Amino acid sequence: MNIASAHEGLTKLLEQVSGFIYPNEIEVHWSILIVVYPYLTGLVAGAFILASLVKVFNVTALKPTYRLALLTALAFLLIAPLPLLLHLGHPLRSWQIFFTPNFSSAMAMFGFVYAWYLMVVLLLEIWFDYRADLVNWGQTAKFPLNWFYRILSLFSKDVSPQAIAFDNKAVKFITLLGIPSAFILHGYVGFLFGSIKANPWWSSVLIPIVFLFSAIVSGIALVMLLYMVITPSRGKPIDMKCLDKVASFLLYAAIVDFSLEILDITHRLYESEESIKIITEMVVNKLFISLVVLQLLIGMVVPLGILIATKLANFNQELRKLLYFLAAILIQIGIFSTRWNVVLGGQMFSKSFRGLISYRMEMFGQEGFLMALTLLVVPFFILALLIKLLPPWGSTETLE
Repeated sequence: MNIASAHEGLTKLLEQVSGFIYPNEIEVHWSILIVVYPYLTGLVAGAFILASLVKVFNVTALKPTYRLALLTALAFLLIAPLPLLLHLGHPLRSWQIFFTPNFSSAMAMFGFVYAWYLMVVLLLEIWFDYRADLVNWGQTAKFPLNWFYRILSLFSKDVSPQAIAFDNKAVKFITLLGIPSAFILHGYVGFLFGSIKANPWWSSVLIPIVFLFSAIVSGIALVMLLYMVITPSRGKPIDMKCLDKVASFLLYAAIVDFSLEILDITHRLYESEESIKIITEMVVNKLFISLVVLQLLIGMVVPLGILIATKLANFNQELRKLLYFLAAILIQIGIFSTRWNVVLGGQMFSKSFRGLISYRMEMFGQEGFLMALTLLVVPFFILALLIKLLPPWGSTETLE
C-alpha cells in the first residue's frame, strides 16, 4: 500500500515535468506563502511612503489619508512575518534569529529589520501623532475605553501648544528615519532574489529596485482604495483634491515601475545568455497568463491608461472615482502577479536549462490557497479594529 501511494505521488509529480529535470528539482519548495510574504511587506512600505509625503514633503493635499496610511501599514506589518513562520518546519526556532544573530545572512537580518520598523519607527510615529488625541479620548470616552486611552498615552495630560509642537517635530524626525527603513524592509526581499547568481531568472541588479517601486505602487493603490471605501461608509464626502493627488502619485510611481520592468526584460533579451531559451519557453508555456496577461497587460498597461486618461481628460467626479477604483483594483492584481512570477518562476526551470515544471497550488493545508487567502484577509480585520480604536480622522468624532 505504501509503495502504491509513493508510486502514485511520484506519478503526479512527473505529470508536472516537461523536458529534463533533476530529481531534486521536481518539487517547488517556495510556494504561495512565499508569494504572499513580499506582497504584504510591499503594501506596508508603499503605505508608509504615502504617509511620509505629508510629514516630510509637506504635501498637505494628502492629509486626509495620512493616518489611514499609517494604520494600514501597521495592520499589514503585524501579519507580514506569518507566511514565513508558517512555511518553516519549526516556526518556534525563529526566535533564534534574535538570540544567535547571523549578521552575514540577509534572511536572518529580517528579524532585526522587522523589529526596528515595527517597534521604533511605525509604533513611535503613530504614538506621537495620536498622543494629544489619546489624552482627549482618555477624558471623554466611556469606561473602560477611557482607561485604555490613558494607558496608551502613558497617562500624559500635556496638550499645550509646546507639547504638540514637540510631537510634530518627533513625527517628522521618525518619518525621516522611516523612509529608508521602509526601503530596507522591502528592498532586502528583492536583494535576496537578485543575489542568487545561480538562477538567471532572479540574478538581476534591477530586481531590488523593481520590488521597491512595485511596493510603492501597491501600497498607494491600497490606501486609495481604502479611503474611497471608508469615507462614504462614514457618511462623509470624498475629498476630490486629495483623491486626485493620490492618483497622481500613483501614476508617477506606476510609470517608473513599468519602465523598470520593461528595462529588466530588455536587458535580459539583450544579454541573450544561454538561459534565454529556457526562460522564453517558461514565459510562453508556464507564465504567459500570470506575466503577460495579468502582470503586464491587466495589472500595468490598463491601469496606466486609465490614470493617464483621468489626468488629461476633464471627467466628472463620479467617473473619476469609478476609474480610480478600477485602476487600483487592477494594480493589486498586477503586483500580486509580479510576486507570483518572481517567486515561482525561478523554480520552474531546471539548472540544466532543459526542462520545466508546473506548480499546482493545493486548496487546503498549511501552504494552500485557503491559508494564503486568510493571511491576505486578516490584516483588513486588524485595520478595522485599529480604525475603531484610533479613528484616523482625529478627536472630532464621538467615541462610543
